[in-house]
Amino acid sequence: MSGEAATGEASAPVGEARSFADLHVHTSASYDSLSRPADVLRAAVARGLTHLAITDHETLDGALRAREASPAGLTVIVGQEVRTSGGDMIGLYLSRPVAPGRSPQETAAAIHEQGGLVGLPHPFDRYRGSGGWGRTEAELAGLAEVLDFVEGWNARIMLGDGNVRAAEFALAHGLPAVAASDAHTVMEVGVAYTILPGSPEDGAAMRDALSGARLVTGRASRLVRAGMPLAKLVQRLRGVRRLSLA
Repeated sequence: MSGEAATGEASAPVGEARSFADLHVHTSASYDSLSRPADVLRAAVARGLTHLAITDHETLDGALRAREASPAGLTVIVGQEVRTSGGDMIGLYLSRPVAPGRSPQETAAAIHEQGGLVGLPHPFDRYRGSGGWGRTEAELAGLAEVLDFVEGWNARIMLGDGNVRAAEFALAHGLPAVAASDAHTVMEVGVAYTILPGSPEDGAAMRDALSGARLVTGRASRLVRAGMPLAKLVQRLRGVRRLSLA
């Protein structure tokens, strides 16, 4: 895979299998994306990804459609970005949707009950409403024991020190950090990704592989991000809206 301006752990020894994973991607099943699952799959293959986590807001529909259509050589991980009472969380390797609106601890427990992995996406993005937790490191420290990984790099963070703080938080609490595109358009798929040793095919193997993660820290362009309001408008007209916890 080209463009590996990577940070993080050392790469795998020569000859050892490696995987290229984007663990935070949205499709048109989300209220803020128009990316068809089939188009997302084509982009992932074209950009050399081997693992792709579809993590739509509050639904598994896009992930399940993508998994059914996944080509050889690309493992689709069924995931969800869950809105909790304290901010967004990522669940990977899910078999059923996780109910939104519960506390972060309850949400993590529900993900782990399915044998899934719990991730903390963009925890210090001050410009992202519910996605940015708006909490101090001390408050987030209470969640460290229920997390399996932290987004140490989110390609959609353009302003502020959110990625730096997230990487420092992961390091301070001994948690694996990953880089993810948080793609809401096809053009963003794989712009940031994580290199992993081996070829993890289930949650347990992925948890082990994350300890040897190497981060490739690309960033989405502002021009691409400018299309977000249009995507939200189109989805609203289709009846697909952001869940409100009020």
